[in-house]
Amino acid sequence: MEQPIEEQPVSCHTDCSDRKSHHSDTVKSNLTSRLNRIEGQIRGLKGMIDKDTYCDDVLNQIAAVQSALNSVGKLLLEHHMNSCVIERIQEGDHEVIKELMVTMNKLMK
Repeated sequence: MEQPIEEQPVSCHTDCSDRKSHHSDTVKSNLTSRLNRIEGQIRGLKGMIDKDTYCDDVLNQIAAVQSALNSVGKLLLEHHMNSCVIERIQEGDHEVIKELMVTMNKLMK
């Protein structure tokens, strides 16, 4: 089950040539753990294919991987909106809204 991570907002550099987010060690650890589990699920899927596992079982596992990736994306999006986006708007950079909409459209495909 997804657990919210409470913490102070992070700072995001807005220099276009070198934009970076600065996540806390807690957030990095959480994201890395989730991605490691997803990586394991992908390896498991490859094994299922190699073993000629019944298609429906493989498809259900694919759905689980997609759900896990969506969960990581939602968490990262939440942190992005609460830090980078707010910071850039406060600095007068309203282009961040267009950037955010493009990104959200990609996530929702």
